[in-house]
Amino acid sequence: MMDQLVQRMIRAAKLEPGLYEEVEADTGALGQAAIVVVLSSLAGGLGAAQLTGSAGVVATTIASLLGWGVWATVIYVIGAKLLPEPQTEADVGELMRTIGFSASPGLLRVFGLVPVIGVLALLVSSLWMLASMVVAVRQALDYTGTGRAVVVCLIGFFVQMVVIAVLLGPIAAR
Repeated sequence: MMDQLVQRMIRAAKLEPGLYEEVEADTGALGQAAIVVVLSSLAGGLGAAQLTGSAGVVATTIASLLGWGVWATVIYVIGAKLLPEPQTEADVGELMRTIGFSASPGLLRVFGLVPVIGVLALLVSSLWMLASMVVAVRQALDYTGTGRAVVVCLIGFFVQMVVIAVLLGPIAAR
């Protein structure tokens, strides 16, 4: 089980479309996707510690976890309902699984703790996660090209940021 998870994470980070098709179809992969999201969220929280301080670790980790569910739902609405292609068939569970695995490169965010290269590590891993997200969305929504997946991810990113700000705003104001 652990070996399968690690292999899937590596394949996700390699942007292998077949991996995203595999986890999309595997309804039992939701737990694994959740583990990836938790690990990536913790790595992101720790990696951002030099920028946000210790209080930011908790907020960043929580935001990442909330973002997973929000992101999957937003991408579902935008990609499957508002901007589908004729062959698009998906549900939120499929998107949660594929998007969960697209967080695999996020484990590298822990290198944000390393002086001098930390900010670069955060930037590179974030861009890598975005590329993984585009592949995950393209595969989960059965798009024939990457362009529509990029547009859906960009729209989803802005919507997600607004939702997260609204959800975490009261917490940050304390």
